[in-house]
Amino acid sequence: MTEFSKARMQHQRLSKAKIIKRATAIFIGAVLMAVGLEIFLVPNKVIDGGITGISIMLSHITGFRLGIFIFLLNLPFFFLGYKQIGKTFAISTLFGIIVLSIFTSLFHPVPAFTEDILLATIFGGMILGMGVGLVIRYGGALDGTEILAILINKKLPFSVGEIIMFFNIFILGAAGFVFTWDRAMYSILAYVIAFKTIDVVIKGLDESKSAWIISDRSEIIGDAIMNRLGRGVTYLSGEGAFSGNDKKVIFCVITRLEEAKLKEIVAENDPSAFLALADMAEVRGGRFKKRDIH
Repeated sequence: MTEFSKARMQHQRLSKAKIIKRATAIFIGAVLMAVGLEIFLVPNKVIDGGITGISIMLSHITGFRLGIFIFLLNLPFFFLGYKQIGKTFAISTLFGIIVLSIFTSLFHPVPAFTEDILLATIFGGMILGMGVGLVIRYGGALDGTEILAILINKKLPFSVGEIIMFFNIFILGAAGFVFTWDRAMYSILAYVIAFKTIDVVIKGLDESKSAWIISDRSEIIGDAIMNRLGRGVTYLSGEGAFSGNDKKVIFCVITRLEEAKLKEIVAENDPSAFLALADMAEVRGGRFKKRDIH
């Protein structure tokens, strides 16, 4: 067997592993969303935003299963996503929606976990947000409004989040007419909780941050960061615009959980040091994930 053939087989195995990992994550995410809906929110007449919210209201009005409406109403957006966004995203989305539709039907006879409306709203929103966040993190979607927002975003000067929020104002407001206005307000609360949970799941608790430190004791601070946080640092050359003095700038990448420790290190070694922190969407390469914290 040639080296090329071996490399090709290894690539195929990796691809299959990635596909299985993605499918498993989307499956779990869709099941979690079904749990949040059918065991917490829907029995207490609290809705989610987007196509799911419309499906909940139609299910309540007509008496048909929620899963039927989730599948049928999302189907047109699957074809839009397939043509405009990409095959992988569309297939991942269709798989997630099918799993969600099946499990909402399976969970429908299951009694509500709690009849306390506030507890149902909080925990239902959290579980739903965990499920949606997991699916988005692995390249899919569970609601057609997300796909529609992505497409509208290409033609209008509004962000995807702003477009989704615009749709949901009307959808969540309609819950007041279908159910009651207090249920509409609980629905808004569930939506906010789910939105924040999605953010945590996508970015992770160890969300990366970049740190820029300017100090006359830069080497001491750099050594402390490497020894106590186990993070690599890069020294950059700078010049003070006001003083004209040469400055050594420390650049490093840390996680959100290490932020407090970094501030402590800087304060201990140079209380007058300049420190700037910024969120980072993604970090790749290097030895960032390998830590040896002392």
